[in-house]
Amino acid sequence: MTNARRMVAVVGNLGLHPICKLSVPARRLLVFLALNNEHSLRRDAAASLWPDHPEEIGRANLRRAIWLLPPKWVVSDHDTIELDAVIDYDDAKKSACNAIQGSALSLDEINLLSQDILPGWHEEWIIPRQDAFRLLRVQALEAACVTMATKGHFALATQAGAAALAAEPLRESAAEALINAHLAQRNRHEAATCFRNFAARLKEELGVAPDPMLSQRFAMLIMTPNGNR
Repeated sequence: MTNARRMVAVVGNLGLHPICKLSVPARRLLVFLALNNEHSLRRDAAASLWPDHPEEIGRANLRRAIWLLPPKWVVSDHDTIELDAVIDYDDAKKSACNAIQGSALSLDEINLLSQDILPGWHEEWIIPRQDAFRLLRVQALEAACVTMATKGHFALATQAGAAALAAEPLRESAAEALINAHLAQRNRHEAATCFRNFAARLKEELGVAPDPMLSQRFAMLIMTPNGNR
């Protein structure tokens, strides 16, 4: 059973509870296990963390990294190792999957999904996880924006939509979801500002205009009751 008294955060900056000082090898192993925490094979961990070393040296480095971790953080069973701690990455993935399936998000969940995995870490074994989680969290925030706007939870909807657009500023579906959430709350100024900023960003970075249907909605938004601008 996972020990709830030990916690590891990898969404955002690396964090540990209880707080402890770790060597670089121990820190890298801790992150690897947090992102691959389903009974990782020792050989896979050694090969990923020390790809330029022979297998026997990689395994020796792995044993040393385990020894450098605080006692009881890692559970070993034959040739597998597992982190015995609560991991925020697991919670984030669960929240994201629930949002994609139509559930609302709390403000704490939105804040969690507003962060990438360990920004500034660029090792080969972590990059695929970072890319996959970034896509997952943006999809989840966008879906939550739509869901919560439909249910009338406008404040949380706009928070989720703004977080999705901040993560992917050129994502048209995220911009549309946020604009719709503002309009559902009858905040036309915020909706218009969002559209103008998004359109300017598209033009500057891609040299294109927003989708015609979105542009048409914006044109109707700024029309006077008499049909004049």
